[in-house]
Amino acid sequence: MWIRNFFGHLKTVLKHKWIVFKLSVKAGIPIRGILHDMSKFSPVEFFESVKFYQEGKRSPISASRKANGYSKAWLHHKGRNKHHVEYWFDDALEVQPIIPFKYTLEMICDKLSASIVYEGKNWTNSSEINYWNEKEKDKIIMNPKIRDFLTEVFIEVSKKGINSVIKKDNLRKIYEKIVLDKQGQK
Repeated sequence: MWIRNFFGHLKTVLKHKWIVFKLSVKAGIPIRGILHDMSKFSPVEFFESVKFYQEGKRSPISASRKANGYSKAWLHHKGRNKHHVEYWFDDALEVQPIIPFKYTLEMICDKLSASIVYEGKNWTNSSEINYWNEKEKDKIIMNPKIRDFLTEVFIEVSKKGINSVIKKDNLRKIYEKIVLDKQGQK
């Protein structure tokens, strides 16, 4: 079981990273795609994920949380990866910070890749907006402008597809419209 989980998890992570890389290239952030989720290979993240491997259908973090009440892998991961909203969370702030453009793009690539990997053949252009609306949009504490930006991108993907939406110029235009004011200030 351990060996099967080891190679199954490795395959899932590599597939996820490959899709993130391809999307990151389309989004104009190839370096972020190369560096994406490198901490998943650290012992604390990798071996917990092997232990709670979910056949590549869901994140092992949820299973670890269910079993232990927390996930060491997630606590490690979110503190080292700027493409996660939780990295930027500060409970001392009334309004959460605006995540820089390149990390917000990486977040989009990450979320799309996760849904593509976990849903496999059942994935559609609407998969991420459906998941976002049902599981994340109103549950994750983040800057409202970033929430609106992610929502708009996932709606556009549902209507037009990844290839039409995930382009740096298009994403920049949406980001500036939603996140930045008319003078281009945060």
